[in-house]
Amino acid sequence: MSTTNANFVVLAEFNIREGQRDAFLALAHNDANESLANESGCHQFDVLVPEGDDNTVILHEVYTDRAAFNKHMEMPHYKPFKEGTDPLLEAAPTVRFLTPAARPQN
Repeated sequence: MSTTNANFVVLAEFNIREGQRDAFLALAHNDANESLANESGCHQFDVLVPEGDDNTVILHEVYTDRAAFNKHMEMPHYKPFKEGTDPLLEAAPTVRFLTPAARPQN
């Protein structure tokens, strides 16, 4: 069980243009590394690839709250990710914002 106060999760799914996955992954890993190193509100940032699908990348990000995620999008390392990945995409990413469901007490 996590001991952080993280309770805001972002799942972003990107459909990458054919042959552009390595370029996208380099930008995504840089954003993840910079986020974890420089944002106290970023607790986890995973760059995931589905088995058997070379054109999809999913980012799983965990923040303290929505404000921490909003701050992430204002950080200097976010702009190069956003601007660098836009031309690599087939379409706009699908982004979902989630919070943990309350666990029933027994």
